[in-house]
Amino acid sequence: MADTRTNAPLNRKPAFRWALLLPVLLGLWLAKGWWQQVATIEPVPYSTFEQYLREGKLDDIEIGDRSISGRLRSPEQGKTTIASVLVEPAIAERLSRHEVRYSRVHESNWFTDALGWLAPSLMIFGLWYLMNRKLAGGAGGMGLLGLGQSKARVYMERTTGVRFDDIAGVDEAKAELQEIVDFLKDPKGHGRLGARVPKGVLLMGPTGTGKTLLARAVAGEAGVAFFSISGSEFIEMFVGVGAARVRDLFEQARANAPAIIFVDELDALGKARGSGVIGGHDEREQTLNQLLVELDGFDPSVGVVLLAATNRPEILDPALLRAGRFDRQVLVDRPDRRGRLAILRVHAKKVRVASDTDLDQVAAITVGFAGADLANVVNEAALAATRRNGEAVTLADFTLAIERIVAGIEKKHRLLGEEERRLVAYHELGHALTALALPGTDRVHKVSIVPHGIGALGYTLQRPSEDRHLLRRSELIDKMTVLLGGRAAERLVFGEPTTGAADDLARATDLARDMVLRYGMDDALGPVAYADAPASPLLGETGRTSHADRTGPDIARGIDRAVQGLLQGAFDRALAILRDNRGVLDRGAQELIVHETLDEAALRILAVDLREAPAMPPRLRLGEIHEAAVPADATA
Repeated sequence: MADTRTNAPLNRKPAFRWALLLPVLLGLWLAKGWWQQVATIEPVPYSTFEQYLREGKLDDIEIGDRSISGRLRSPEQGKTTIASVLVEPAIAERLSRHEVRYSRVHESNWFTDALGWLAPSLMIFGLWYLMNRKLAGGAGGMGLLGLGQSKARVYMERTTGVRFDDIAGVDEAKAELQEIVDFLKDPKGHGRLGARVPKGVLLMGPTGTGKTLLARAVAGEAGVAFFSISGSEFIEMFVGVGAARVRDLFEQARANAPAIIFVDELDALGKARGSGVIGGHDEREQTLNQLLVELDGFDPSVGVVLLAATNRPEILDPALLRAGRFDRQVLVDRPDRRGRLAILRVHAKKVRVASDTDLDQVAAITVGFAGADLANVVNEAALAATRRNGEAVTLADFTLAIERIVAGIEKKHRLLGEEERRLVAYHELGHALTALALPGTDRVHKVSIVPHGIGALGYTLQRPSEDRHLLRRSELIDKMTVLLGGRAAERLVFGEPTTGAADDLARATDLARDMVLRYGMDDALGPVAYADAPASPLLGETGRTSHADRTGPDIARGIDRAVQGLLQGAFDRALAILRDNRGVLDRGAQELIVHETLDEAALRILAVDLREAPAMPPRLRLGEIHEAAVPADATA
């Protein structure tokens, strides 16, 4: 069943539409005046008017600027005739001779007279109406008199059209929310031992994991009214409006209980108080205070449950998260391999997939993808199959879709010179060969020198084959070695670096600093954390890496020395791998220049001739870093 939304509460009658009634009344009034004029006025030539005047049939003459009119005497009393043009100025003398009443009038059009006083009124009303709509937030606003009314979108039907069966990959979160559904369906049965339904449930997780969809599924399973609103819709320019909207929203929900209130992006409303400029957040803080009061005040037995979603739980006010308000916090995380396979199967039902396509292989190379990302993969794969006029979506289409999402759009019209193509080919082969030589790195699926995305002249596609939650120190060093493999190939073959390794250097430096500052992986500095935790664990944002406020000058120099030592050691290791396999590097670069792309099968042939990678050299001291030089045979 399709779900119908409206900005009005379920039990509230539609507002009277004065803006539509006034034009209708005006039109009726104008039509009435026009009909009266047409029905009572008979235009005649001036000669006819003169004849009526000589015969004494006219009375009550009115002389205008352009016309003259009179009323016929009995037996035709009541009908008016008009001479369309006033011919002679001495008309008054003639009228006196015929003994008829006459008067001088200022002639005007009844329509223009009406507009003379109606137009200013309409202009004032129009300005008031536009200002009212503007202050209310556009076409969906409530008006000046309705600023305090809730803007929640209400699902009028007793279903949202979404069930738990429509959602895959978040089994733990569905199990947590199933209890809420059972409470709403049978509150007496689940409360027989004194238990109460949780007042609030906070869904937290990275973007695109299905938090909003889960909230709608809870309402769909329970079959109750569903009020959906974003946290930012409470805040207006007028102080106190947000608090009034919170009150109105809870009043609507209680009037339509059992019901679910869903607040999306709760961090826009529930940010910790006092975290901003002093005095600059009165409206937001008042709205948050009203929400806290409502959470404390409503009775859970009424059957109203507050669901909220956020991907920034670390910035929420602690008062929101305490027991008695948001009693339950449900993590909606990125799916694992089994979850990704289930999500792919759900979305693959909407497209025609080839019978020999193994979705498990797609799930294996989409580590870290959220549900929204996987839906996009299926859609991009279907578009790729359509572009090639295929009958069904194949595994190659899924691979192309993943490359498009990870690496960006292929730019076939960006032509590189021969020297640049050679530089890019050796750079990308440097990444690929170091990754193939190190057993602890991610699989290399493809190497290409076709420009992709924004500024990428080539790419090496690596995807992990399994979900990893912990990494050893040696595995992190392997990652740094692969990142610096492109710069090492440039140094080995061309004798000098290029600007193409800028992003590689930044990522390798961040990894080395995390190893030293956050993970305590330097023996000389010991197991000490010198940097803050990530700013947002769910979003993967890095934290503040500055250590000036936690260390003295000696420790700071030691940190810099450790970071440089890790990077230099990884670079030397990548250089040694490529120097020992120079023949494989040259052969692979030539094939890449010719074919522009090498897939996993072609790279596997190159990997047969690779020598074993050398061990990670010991951490260099700062003085040795500056004195380290490339071996004499390292240049082409």
